[in-house]
Amino acid sequence: MSTTKDLSKYGLKNVCAQWNLDAETLQKLTVENDMGVETDNGTLCVNTGKFTGRSPKDRFLVKDEYTKEKVWWGRINKPVSPENFDKLYDEVTSYLDGKEVFVRDAYVCADPKYRMNVRTITEYPWSNYFIKNMFLRLDESELDNFEEEWLVLCAPGYEAQNPSEYGILSGNFSILNFTKKIALVAGSAYTGEMKKGIFSALNLILPTEKEVLPMHCSANVGEAGDTAIFFGLSGTGKTTLSADPDRKLIGDDEHGWTKEDTIFNFEGGCYAKVIDLTEEKEPDIFRAIRPGALLENVIFKEGTKEVDYSDSSITQNTRVSYPIFHIDNIQEPSYASNPKNIFFLTCDAFGVLPPVSKLTPGQAAYHFISGYTAKVAGTEAGITEPVPSFSACFGEPFMPLHPAVYAEMLSEKMKASGVNVWLVNTGWSGGPYGVGSRIKLKYTRAMISAVLEGKLDDVDFDTHPIFGLYMPKYCPGVPTEILDPMNTWLQKGAYVSKAIQLAHSFHINFDKFASQASDEIMNGGPLIDSHHSLTEHF
Repeated sequence: MSTTKDLSKYGLKNVCAQWNLDAETLQKLTVENDMGVETDNGTLCVNTGKFTGRSPKDRFLVKDEYTKEKVWWGRINKPVSPENFDKLYDEVTSYLDGKEVFVRDAYVCADPKYRMNVRTITEYPWSNYFIKNMFLRLDESELDNFEEEWLVLCAPGYEAQNPSEYGILSGNFSILNFTKKIALVAGSAYTGEMKKGIFSALNLILPTEKEVLPMHCSANVGEAGDTAIFFGLSGTGKTTLSADPDRKLIGDDEHGWTKEDTIFNFEGGCYAKVIDLTEEKEPDIFRAIRPGALLENVIFKEGTKEVDYSDSSITQNTRVSYPIFHIDNIQEPSYASNPKNIFFLTCDAFGVLPPVSKLTPGQAAYHFISGYTAKVAGTEAGITEPVPSFSACFGEPFMPLHPAVYAEMLSEKMKASGVNVWLVNTGWSGGPYGVGSRIKLKYTRAMISAVLEGKLDDVDFDTHPIFGLYMPKYCPGVPTEILDPMNTWLQKGAYVSKAIQLAHSFHINFDKFASQASDEIMNGGPLIDSHHSLTEHF
């Protein structure tokens, strides 16, 4: 729109700045500069280069007066000094000197009470296109007097020559400075670094300053205004199960839960995996891939401009971003009230956990902190049998505070609102991966529908002898024999052995959180540990 606004206050003194360009112009510039191509239906498609996913080891937080006592420092949250941040920031702005840059004014947090304005300056036009899709869009009238609270500066073409001199590990980096309110991304063109940078910032700001619980989850709402929240790591069914023709989508990835009991989307778009995508399996996502969307790292069928979604030769992490209005059935604006049900989704490749179980507040906090799923053979090099995978709060790489802080907030909100929490196993039954079979999607959908429609409110429950979970004895549309996972195994002793093995994995993982977890949370874990006998349970 305008190329005259001054960026010198950001240290950008000699740049040609393109402000708030529309999608068509950004797409045209990307194609003209040989940075992308169009698919057969006119969707822009780019290659993010060396990085096709986030680089967690290259993520840092500036350690200063604001952060030093708040942040849970360690393997996830690594410190960098304010001085080294300033040096790197100056390096990046010097690198951009004389270049064309693309500025996007937008905001995050759909609830007007918690809105945060973000200005993004990118080296590439298609990085700006991604932000246009993913952050919440402003009216033209709001752009003239826009003032940002946070700045995102993204320069994929810059690489630090002597990383160790700056206290970082590689030439690429993603750094958050909470005092200066800057997210600095350089050396990586993977667009998710910008999105997750702001998500990480909100995960510190909202709980400590606004009493809002930030959540890595999807959410939808029924006609009666009943909100459901779906937590889950990659591959557990978060996107699939929250896409329900009878319910409106609030958002697919990042939300806040306020003290006023509102659930609001942080974003204005969706960033979905597209590996093996078909219209039959994921009709909403498939149909959202049209002009206005941005595909990353996909391959065309030979001799055509048609995407081959089964081709993972660049990466398994092929992606598309699109504005949320590319989905038909959405909640507008992107917030709703009164969460009635929360689902923790796990793909248990050991075949141990029940397909659906109800959790107490203590159990809910324990499983929230644990963030369990399992990796199956073939997902990563060297994995030949199921491996437990834990990511605290179902989003550990983006959580600057100790996981117990988020869990205590969740527990308090659950009790105050009377919300029900359910653990849903979308993984295996009848044995582990390679022996049993994956629980049918139609059964999982039937369980979630039964919960949402109140059909499990009056059924009887059994207690799982090892995990203490409450398993319904009946669920409409689901074979009764699969509701207790032990029933599906031919050898009961083998089931017990595998269940104890998984319980031990939970205990070992939880050790690092135990010092800051309440007794109620600690008692929410598996009933047995290495010191307990099984005789009292069987």
